[in-house]
Amino acid sequence: MWLLAVSVLVGALRAGSAQLSLVGTGVIEKNDCNETVVLPCYVTNLKENNENLMLVTWKKQGDIIFSYHGGKKEFNINPSFSSARLLSQPDLIKGVASLVLSSAQATVGNYSCEVIESNSVGEIKMELRNSSVVSCSGETPEERCGSWFLLVERAVIISLMSLLVVLCAAQLSVIGLKYEIESQRKVCSIVALVIFAVVAGVGAALFVQDGYTVQSQAGLGLTVIPAVILVPLQYVMFVIVFDSLPQATLALIGLKLLGYIIAVVGFALCVPACPQLHGSVLIAGLAIMAIASLLSLAYVFIMGSRMKDHPHPGKAVEEPLNDAKGVMLE
Repeated sequence: MWLLAVSVLVGALRAGSAQLSLVGTGVIEKNDCNETVVLPCYVTNLKENNENLMLVTWKKQGDIIFSYHGGKKEFNINPSFSSARLLSQPDLIKGVASLVLSSAQATVGNYSCEVIESNSVGEIKMELRNSSVVSCSGETPEERCGSWFLLVERAVIISLMSLLVVLCAAQLSVIGLKYEIESQRKVCSIVALVIFAVVAGVGAALFVQDGYTVQSQAGLGLTVIPAVILVPLQYVMFVIVFDSLPQATLALIGLKLLGYIIAVVGFALCVPACPQLHGSVLIAGLAIMAIASLLSLAYVFIMGSRMKDHPHPGKAVEEPLNDAKGVMLE
């Protein structure tokens, strides 16, 4: 008998409480390029269209992460989801109850949106996932999985920067073994190379992290921009070897400068776009710089070998002077 009474009571409550109709998306996918994630929730049959009569509650896995009480103009936000906000509070009276979260705080899982208007209530559930696309070899944004740089692109960029450091260090070593270098020039050259290597290393550590974040953008900048140091450093190394720079050395310096300009242009094109489609420009610029460094190393090594049995042009002048001074002292 009491079961019948409970059933009647529940039926009466349901009859007195109208059902709100909520629509959204069952599955939402996010990727590395998303700075924010929108969880859609729309009410299609509001009756009062009065914010003061509305209560919006968002939950994740059954735990409340965000709520808004229209009558009190009061927000209640879980500290773990501090970025949570309504997509458009003025449009709440039109049924827009969608929630916006930062990509970092929008963790995968099951979410639910509940809207109450006066004595009417409605709820919708959805699942947030990471992008399920598995093929990242395409050139269009959809085929790149929403990644800023693919893993292979990051690996190539970091490898080219490491190669630049190694080639410059090798060139300095060859010059140091074959020619006498003024202490000031030697110290300045080594310090410049070490500064570049350290800054590029820090940049690579930030850039290697996945995602389109301020850290990864700053890391790419620290990796590419300081490479300008290598252009004047190349000039200094040639000056140590040659009193009068041959045209070949000027061409190699110009080639390295051209590569740097191309790399910077590629960097400028990549930073504001995610997914980016101009990573090849950046890589091409770094590759040109690496080729110029390799050719410079070969040129210094070959010319140094040919001049091994001949005095350095500077030394050719110094030695007769030293001999003359010795004769005069005698």
